[in-house]
Amino acid sequence: MTDSTGGTGSGGENQPSRQRRRFPGISSRAYEHPADRSALVALRKLSGFDTVFKALSGLLPERSLRLLFLSDSVRVSDAQFAHLHTMLRDACYILDLEKVPPMYVTQDPKPNAMCIGLDEPIIVVTTGLVELLDEEEMRAVIGHEVGHALSGHSVYRTVLLFLTGLAVKVAWIPLGNVAVMAIVTALREWFRKSELSADRAGLLVGQDLRASMRGLMKIAGGNHLHEMNVDAFLEQAEEYEAGGDLRDSVLKILNVLPRSHPFTTVRAAELKKWAESRDHQRIMDGHYPRRDEDKDTSVTDSFRESASHYAESVRSSKDPLMKLVGDIAGGAGDLGGKLRDRFTGGTGNPGGSGGSGGPADA
Repeated sequence: MTDSTGGTGSGGENQPSRQRRRFPGISSRAYEHPADRSALVALRKLSGFDTVFKALSGLLPERSLRLLFLSDSVRVSDAQFAHLHTMLRDACYILDLEKVPPMYVTQDPKPNAMCIGLDEPIIVVTTGLVELLDEEEMRAVIGHEVGHALSGHSVYRTVLLFLTGLAVKVAWIPLGNVAVMAIVTALREWFRKSELSADRAGLLVGQDLRASMRGLMKIAGGNHLHEMNVDAFLEQAEEYEAGGDLRDSVLKILNVLPRSHPFTTVRAAELKKWAESRDHQRIMDGHYPRRDEDKDTSVTDSFRESASHYAESVRSSKDPLMKLVGDIAGGAGDLGGKLRDRFTGGTGNPGGSGGSGGPADA
């Protein structure tokens, strides 16, 4: 790991605009969330996915997509949105991404950004996002998208966009929509997890946790930072996870299924937890997996790490459904009683002695 200073370099070299740590040869494994890797493995095991993916890879109109942004958006360069171009080159330099992806600003009042493309990634940000975020917040977002590019996420994101549109077109075909939506649902589940990985990449690039938090708060509540508070925002994530009964747990699942991104408070809480972890500190100290070691990576180890993450998530989760799963896995008795209590918020009356149950509490 090295520190870098100076302005934008010449001769194709990307020099950061101010001093930040750089991570030569860093592998995406360094920042990938375990749930990201395991969800992608599960996605690839989905029946029919390989067949659909191979077919779509040859059919997706990538050239058309590139021409569309070239003709109807503004390409970021030294001459257009020069400050974004500097941030993009900084991000690629810090994460050691050799080829700087093309980046476009497109007119859309909704704050958003994406990294798409099959052969080569393209980064797209909306005017709504550019106008909403300050420089350091935007730097974290661009690092987020460069993280997607380094991880190879753009390929699956492009397939997801195509299939989402296809699902609408084939909705009238019996069972056709069911088959497509099964893959779309699996892709969305993976993509939500990949966002947690990319948030980490954004922090490695921006190296300013406060800026990352501010950006997430603005995406949730608009440009009113004087009305918002990071601690209160994170408390919302705590309340969201721990509150309610099993009915709320089911509603959470239903609410998140159609989304491509995790809920913003959840992202903020996950990022803060990782920023305070030993894994993050080791990366900042220069100890991280290298790309040239990727070929020697054990798939079994990846599975084991993902399984360990999920087991720990279940153990530490305050969500009523996850706590119930943990109880069942731990061999806790009285499953029927636990289900009743979790669905009723623990208000059920177990009944008096002698076996005659009294009426339930209101």
